[in-house]
Amino acid sequence: MYTSYFGLKCKPFELAPDPEFLLLSGSHKRALLYLNYGISENAGFILVTGEVGTGKTTLIRSMMQKLKSDIKPARINNTRVSSEQLISMINDDFGIEVKGRDKTGMLEDLTGFLIDQFSRGRKSVIIIDEAQNLSPDLLEEIRLLSNLETDKSKLLQIVLVGQPELMKVLAQPRLRQLRQRISISCHIQPLTPDETEEYIFHRLEVAGNRQAVKFQEGAVGLVHKFSRGVPRLINIACDFLMLSAFVEEIKEISVDAVKEIIGELETSHGYWNDEKPEAGRDNGSSPDLLKEILLRLENLEAFRCLSDVARAEREDLLIKISENEKLLDNELSRFRKEIAGMGSADVNARIQQILGEIKAIKDRTDDLEKRQFREPEVKNKRKPNIWGRLFN
Repeated sequence: MYTSYFGLKCKPFELAPDPEFLLLSGSHKRALLYLNYGISENAGFILVTGEVGTGKTTLIRSMMQKLKSDIKPARINNTRVSSEQLISMINDDFGIEVKGRDKTGMLEDLTGFLIDQFSRGRKSVIIIDEAQNLSPDLLEEIRLLSNLETDKSKLLQIVLVGQPELMKVLAQPRLRQLRQRISISCHIQPLTPDETEEYIFHRLEVAGNRQAVKFQEGAVGLVHKFSRGVPRLINIACDFLMLSAFVEEIKEISVDAVKEIIGELETSHGYWNDEKPEAGRDNGSSPDLLKEILLRLENLEAFRCLSDVARAEREDLLIKISENEKLLDNELSRFRKEIAGMGSADVNARIQQILGEIKAIKDRTDDLEKRQFREPEVKNKRKPNIWGRLFN
C-alpha cells in the first residue's frame, strides 16, 4: 500500500519468515554457526530455543537454503499430531510414499530410505519446528529414530526447534536419555537496542530503500522498549508507523507518533498482558534475566562433554541464583509494604545491589559458555583446527 510512496520494492516489515530479510545479530549468528557445525559434523541431536517471535523459523529457513547438496532435509511444522501422523509427515517430506502404509510399514520404509541415503554418501536431517508442542511420548519416539546407525555413523540427525517451554519438557526424568544425546544447544536472545536500530534499517534496505524514512532521536528506542527486542513485534510496530507516515504524507517518524502507535497496539492487543509485573521492578530486568540464565545453564547441562570444572561452576551458579531469587522476593515484599512510608530508598538500594549480583551471575554464565565451546579445540586431536576455524 505504501511501498511506492517510500520508494520500496516490497513491504519491509511483513511477518512472514523470509530468510532474505534475516539480520544476523550476535545471537542469531552464533545459533546459525552451531547449526551448521552440528550438521556438518554429524553431531546427533541439536537443540535451538528462543522466545516467540525471535526469528527461529527464519533462521532455520536460511540454514536450509544453504545446505550442501549431499544433505537431505525433512522439515516438520505441525507438532500437535499423533505418533503415526508424525512418521507420515517425516516420510512425506523425505519424498517417501505414505499412502496405504501403516506405522510399521512407514518405519520400515524410512529405515530403507536412510540406509540408501547413507550408501550414497548423503546425510539425512529431520528439523522439527515448534517442538515444545511435542508430548514426552513423541519425543521418546523421536529419540528411538536416532538409534538408526551403522557401526561408525548415525543414519539420521535431528534438530529440535522450539520455545523455552521445550526445556521444561526435556527436563522430565523420563527424557534423560534424550537430554544426553543433545550434542549442541543454543538459545536465541532478543535484539539489543543497537541491533533493533540496525534491524529496522536492514529491512528497509532489503526492501529497496534504507533511507525510506527518518526516525527522530529516541523514536527507535521507544520501538525497542515496546518490542523488548523481539523481531516480530518490531515488524508490527514499524509496519503501523510506515502506514501512519504514508497517511500523513511525511517521511519522518516522530517520538510522538511512536508513542501513539505503541499505545494503540498495547491497548488493543496487550502483547505482554500475560506477564504479571511486580511492584518495584523494571520489565525485562531481574526475574527475566534469572530465567534466561537458568535456561542457558540447562542448555550447558545437555552437553555430554561438560567438564568436571564446568559442572562444579554450574552448580555454584545455580545455588547463587536460588539465593538471589529469595533475596529479591523478600526485598520486593518489603518494598510493597513500605512504598507509601519511610525506608523505601533503603529497599531500592538493596534491590539494586541484588540486581548487581544477578548481573555478575550472567557474566559468569557468559564466560562458562565461551569456555565450554573452546574445550573441544584442545581435546579433539583429530581435528585440532575445527573450533578455531569456526569460532575465531
